[in-house]
Amino acid sequence: MSFENLGLVEPLLKAVLEAGYTTPTPIQAQAIPAVLKGGDLLAGAQTGTGKTAGFTLPLLHNLVQSTSRPAAGTKRPIRALILTPTRELAAQVEESVRVYGKYLPIKSMVMFGGVGMNPQIEALRRGVDVLVATPGRLLDHHQQGTLDLSQVEYFVLDEADRMLDMGFIHDIRRVLNVLPPKKQSLLFSATFSDEIKALAERLLNQPQIIEVARRNATADTIAQKIHPVDRDRKKELLTHLIQSNNWHQVLVFTRMKHGANRLVEFLVKQGVTAMAIHGNKSQSARTRALSEFKSGELQVLVATDIAARGIDIDQLPHVVNFELPNIAEDYVHRIGRTGRAGAEGEAVSLVCVDEEGFLADIEKLIKRSIPREVVAGYEPDPHARPEPIQLGRRVLHGGAGSRSGGGGRSGGQAPRGNGGSNGQGRNNGRGGSSARPEQRGSGDRPSAGQATSLRHRSR
Repeated sequence: MSFENLGLVEPLLKAVLEAGYTTPTPIQAQAIPAVLKGGDLLAGAQTGTGKTAGFTLPLLHNLVQSTSRPAAGTKRPIRALILTPTRELAAQVEESVRVYGKYLPIKSMVMFGGVGMNPQIEALRRGVDVLVATPGRLLDHHQQGTLDLSQVEYFVLDEADRMLDMGFIHDIRRVLNVLPPKKQSLLFSATFSDEIKALAERLLNQPQIIEVARRNATADTIAQKIHPVDRDRKKELLTHLIQSNNWHQVLVFTRMKHGANRLVEFLVKQGVTAMAIHGNKSQSARTRALSEFKSGELQVLVATDIAARGIDIDQLPHVVNFELPNIAEDYVHRIGRTGRAGAEGEAVSLVCVDEEGFLADIEKLIKRSIPREVVAGYEPDPHARPEPIQLGRRVLHGGAGSRSGGGGRSGGQAPRGNGGSNGQGRNNGRGGSSARPEQRGSGDRPSAGQATSLRHRSR
């Protein structure tokens, strides 16, 4: 199948072809006709599947097919609203709208926190057809009366599962309350949890349901490997791997922001160019880090899970889990940033005794055992005992046999505590006063907070 078979208008096909794409991905082949048909859609698709083009292309088609010039003296209304959980994803989705809509009389803009509101207000005054936004800043504009959503015809909720993980459910409900009841709604999520199903029931009207790329599937093009190592030697081992293998463009994951910062400081002292990206970084710093990493100027980008949503680089060769995620599904998300579009990639995890339980959950989820390889000179102490992992205000026991339950949702969690030892951990954003640590201070509420293939434009 080619894009020509999907019924898109010629200007869209021209833009897609100029970008070098001829064959739609599975999610695009299913979602584009569904959206063009006009009904609501519940789509299951995860990072790297090309889902952004799956909804931006048909939305642009529908908009241009019914576009009429605004009457003299009136501005064009917002006709399509795309809601995303993070600033990076919002920016990339809006970039996709501009790239695919380059030959269409369609205006778009991106709106998120962490930057001034006045330029956004001016853009809204000039008129916008497609608005891509994060929830907090969108509601800020609505409360100040600078935003009119009364004529929205198309509403897309992207990465709905991450929206819920980040605590945006109340903001989503508030957004739904100010949107017109009659509209075409599309919900994209990597998982169909009970919470997602409940949200879909409220948002969607007799939706078509499509699902591709199982959440627990890892691409065959990704070579996965575990390097057992003591917790206090992880930084040294990571530096050794980067320098001895002459790695470039390495995306490294930590659980928390301060851990990312400390790792960057260590790498830079060892002569490795590195920057961190997380919720406490200014938008300009995040944009610069992403730009330099994508161009190859920056050797290592250290990211937290939430901040990494939206990082998509074609043929990214190496992903390193400096710390295993306490949520098994996040492992799939992390390593899915390499091995895309048929390219080969490598996913390396540095695992200490504290994380053996997390590793067991991951292997159970992906239904395979990940090969272990001890690096000479970095052999772990066979007598080391697991220590608790600090996760915000909670303490996790991730050692093998020390947890009650599995499946990746951090079973066996100890009561909330204060302080912590090894500084590891990431709050998964589900409730409690410690929820959403990644978004604090990032300029979007709850304090919320390109590319060469259609697959990677997807995030």
